[in-house]
Amino acid sequence: MDTLSKFSKHTVALHWLIAFAMIGSLAFGLYLEELPRSPDKGFLIGIHKSIGVLILLFALYRVVHRLRSKLPQPLTVTPLWQQRFATAAHIFLLAGTVFMPISGILMSVGGGHSVGVFGVELIAAGEGNEVIGNIGGTIHGLGGKLLILAVVLHVVGTLKHHLIDKDGTLRRMLGARV
Repeated sequence: MDTLSKFSKHTVALHWLIAFAMIGSLAFGLYLEELPRSPDKGFLIGIHKSIGVLILLFALYRVVHRLRSKLPQPLTVTPLWQQRFATAAHIFLLAGTVFMPISGILMSVGGGHSVGVFGVELIAAGEGNEVIGNIGGTIHGLGGKLLILAVVLHVVGTLKHHLIDKDGTLRRMLGARV
């Protein structure tokens, strides 16, 4: 159970698992955007999709877990605008871990491509739907950029708490009691 002074091992593990998976997937997606069309790119997109589906499963679980345990409370008194900004950033990051994989799935299905996890097909290739593909592609492209910005702001906020406020926020997210 999460408390003000310590997060559970469960919360800490979910945070870091999804954080590293999302950051890696975002970086991998940027790399894929720059590759020319080729069979190798298709193979790498399959890996990207597989990771995305797995992230979606863990992210849905994490959202349920977060709704049960509430958003983290600040360890120090901060101005109301900072509290609201931090809450909005946390909600956006949580939502992003769900909407990025879903938008990727929409993009694939809309493009007539299958969706699977490391060779196990979950959604078969079909005729596709250009409107769904475009919606998914727009959300995935713009969402990825916004999510990168949110991650950067989240890291900056964490560093502010650690280096300036010295309030133990980072230590708490690493599983320590503060």
